[in-house]
Amino acid sequence: MKELQKIVGEGLRARASGQRAALATVVGIEGSGYRLPGARMLIVDGRWVAGSISGGCLEDDVVLRAREALARNEASVAVYDTTRDDDIVFGVGLGCKGVVTLLIEPLRTAEEGVDFLAFAKRCLEQRVIGLAATVVRTDGSTSTKAAMRLVLSDGAVDTDIVDSGLQTLIHAELRSLTEDTALKNLPSQSGTALVFLERIDPPTPLVIFGAGHDAMPVARLAKELGWHVTLVDHRPAYATRERFPHADTIVLGSPKEAASKVALDADTLALVMTHNYLRDMDWTQILLPSPVRYLGLLGPRKRTDSLLADLKEKGFQPSPEQLARLYAPVGLDIGSEGPAEVAMSILAEMQAVLTEHDGGHLRARKQPIHQRRDGTSQPSMHDRRAERV
Repeated sequence: MKELQKIVGEGLRARASGQRAALATVVGIEGSGYRLPGARMLIVDGRWVAGSISGGCLEDDVVLRAREALARNEASVAVYDTTRDDDIVFGVGLGCKGVVTLLIEPLRTAEEGVDFLAFAKRCLEQRVIGLAATVVRTDGSTSTKAAMRLVLSDGAVDTDIVDSGLQTLIHAELRSLTEDTALKNLPSQSGTALVFLERIDPPTPLVIFGAGHDAMPVARLAKELGWHVTLVDHRPAYATRERFPHADTIVLGSPKEAASKVALDADTLALVMTHNYLRDMDWTQILLPSPVRYLGLLGPRKRTDSLLADLKEKGFQPSPEQLARLYAPVGLDIGSEGPAEVAMSILAEMQAVLTEHDGGHLRARKQPIHQRRDGTSQPSMHDRRAERV
């Protein structure tokens, strides 16, 4: 998320200053790869300025290809096959043993086609889900060209694809998209079009209840991840811009006063760390029945057990489903000591919950590091493994 925010910001700044920019996007991975489909890098006036598409191994070559794409004002596809014995001859030497397919395109304005930067900016700032389909290549005679797009958000459609039949197919594919990305071969007017489909999610919403000293690194690190941070506290002297410059929103008030001012939906991560037992109890009673995806409660297990017992005496008995979303003590067991380390532990646990991982050691993992939501590894995205465009 942070990467896309950076690319959008740098890309729009480049455009405003009259600089030409190109975007390289990972659209396919076969075998192992450092980044997943949807990873991007921005090249401005022949310089790599934001994002990445590998661990730094491919970027220099991509810059050269981006210069060529800008000179021709035409999109191109690059395929890096690191499974081949002569990989090192190309100067890549990734060692990942995978095939990485990239689309490299000059960025266009709304007058030239679909303005992807403006579309992504709108999705991020308005915190709405966006769906985008980008043509990677076409086979056969067709009016559809590489880098043409159809984008969709809040029911509004923008496209520069003139093939109405392909438009209809893409629209249906986007509506039924269940993964973050997909690559589809779709029939066009007189051939086929390889289309990259992706979902652009709004920033992850994190609400921190409590403006103590240890909440400050949580807000700072969450913002580094590109999340949307809301801070809630009843003390005006603590919940300030000076103390929390990274918070997007600061809400003042007691639990009863502030609860109606905070969005608590199924995407929200909530963290209670007021350091006040009664206030923590009030917030826990409000948050457990809410649809928040994650509820973290700072403090030892004994304190949480006591808090839940007191709530039960008050007549509040959370369901097993509600308790399953409660993480207390909060954070991963990494031996944290001090506010910054505790913040890292908490955010790591939140990330594990978001991605449905267990937070264990990668060396103990038997499955591929990157998996689809259905538990399968990334599918083959390219049927010509030896090709290098």
